[in-house]
Amino acid sequence: MFPEILYVMAEDLLETCRAQNLKLALAESCTGGLIAGCITSVAGSSAVFERGFITYTNQSKGEMLGVPPLIFMTNGSVSEECARAMAEGALEHSAAQISLSVTGIAGPGGGTVDKPVGLVHLACARAGFETRHQRHVFKGDRERVRIQTVESGLKLLLNCCAVDG
Repeated sequence: MFPEILYVMAEDLLETCRAQNLKLALAESCTGGLIAGCITSVAGSSAVFERGFITYTNQSKGEMLGVPPLIFMTNGSVSEECARAMAEGALEHSAAQISLSVTGIAGPGGGTVDKPVGLVHLACARAGFETRHQRHVFKGDRERVRIQTVESGLKLLLNCCAVDG
């Protein structure tokens, strides 16, 4: 289902989290659980993967992750502010010490001049550290945008795990 490199990255992530005794939570919107699916395809992932939130609507982002309504009104759900709030909310609403969030426009519709199809915001929150954010504009069809998002999310998590605790 996933390119082989993503399985290797997921294995590396799980090994790194295990070594640091980190539990992981995910908050996914435009990927609809693909990142969780990739991570949990690795045997033994239950030692690290604490939970996942699939928050496709603004209502679910608010109810499950505590994203403030003002973020949706001011910045929209596809924004740095929303991604940061989702990642921080995933930590607050779980027993994890590190989380990743993703929100974006996978297409083929829904894009605008300011927020084109392929725009994705990712954020990684780790207890005791500043939340990190990345903005990408991926090219390709819906499936390609989502797979590129999985890859970028795994890379961001690995980078956040590399920070000494």
